[in-house]
Amino acid sequence: MEESISGFKVRGDWSEVVEHGERITRALRDAGVHDPDGSADARFTRAFEEWDEWRPKAHETLDSDVSEKTADQASVEEGKGEQAGKEPDEDIKTAGEKLSESYEQLEEDDPEAAVDNWKESIDYVTRAADSASRKAIRRVEDTVYQNVMTQLAPYYFDNELVSANIQQSARNGNGEQFVFEVNVNDDVLKEDVSDRLAEYDDEIDRWHVGVEKDTDAAEAIEGVEPPPEPDDTSKSTTN
Repeated sequence: MEESISGFKVRGDWSEVVEHGERITRALRDAGVHDPDGSADARFTRAFEEWDEWRPKAHETLDSDVSEKTADQASVEEGKGEQAGKEPDEDIKTAGEKLSESYEQLEEDDPEAAVDNWKESIDYVTRAADSASRKAIRRVEDTVYQNVMTQLAPYYFDNELVSANIQQSARNGNGEQFVFEVNVNDDVLKEDVSDRLAEYDDEIDRWHVGVEKDTDAAEAIEGVEPPPEPDDTSKSTTN
C-alpha cells in the first residue's frame, strides 16, 4: 500500500483491491465512525454505510457491479415528490383538484381559503415538474455515465467521509490489474485510519477476504437455517 496526501493506494489484482477496501472499512469502524449503539458521529453514520455499499466486493466486477453503483451514487437525488412516493401525474391531478376547490371558495366568498388552495395547487405543479425533470436527468446520466464517462475516467465515489477511485491499469500474464485509491476526508480521522492500517499490517499475517456465500442450496438440502454472517472483525485472523 502507498500512502500519500491524496490517500491510501494499492496496485494489484481484484482480490487485493477488495482487501484494501475491507481494511479501510474495518479501520473506519474501529475508529468509531459506525457503531450500532448510536454512539458514532451522526455526520458519518450514513456516509459510512454508503461507502460500505459502494466499495468493491469479491463477487463483483468492475465493469458491471461497480459501474452500476457508481452511476447510482452520482445520480441526482430524489426530490420532495419522489420522497413522498408520488408520480408527476399524481401531483398534477392533485393540483387540478386544489385549483377547482379554489374557484369554489371564491364563489362562496371565502377568498382566504381560495388563496391557500391556489398556493397548494402551484406547489403540486412545481413538485410534479421537479420530479419529471429529475427522472429525465437520471435517464441521461445513467446512459452517459455507464457508456461514456467510464471509458474516460476511473470509477469514483465521493461523500463527506470518503473519496475513492478505481480503474483498470493493465491486463498482463497475471490477469487484470487495478489501481484503487481511497482518501478519508477528515484529517484527524485519516490519521487514525492510517495508524490502524499499520497495526493490521503488523498484527494480521493473513487477511481473509469476505465473500458472498450461497447458503440457499445447503439450507434446502439439510433443512436448517444458514449460520449468521460474521462481522468484519472475523474476516481477519492470525496464523
